[in-house]
Amino acid sequence: MKMEEIKQLSIDELTIRLKDMQEEMQNLTFQLTLHQLDNPLKVRSVRRDIARLKTIIREYELGLREKKTSQVQGE
Repeated sequence: MKMEEIKQLSIDELTIRLKDMQEEMQNLTFQLTLHQLDNPLKVRSVRRDIARLKTIIREYELGLREKKTSQVQGE
């Protein structure tokens, strides 16, 4: 997941993605423990994605980012 993609998400979408990524991380670590994981570098990328999501969420909490509002497209 690229940082540009993450920056475009609203805070609600960020929290949903964070929960999904944390579940995926649990599954990957379980597979890694059982030596069933084909690509162990996937763990690193998921861990970094979780860190990116947490960073953006924290920026919203600190007020460094303004919350996205739904805008109606004009003509």
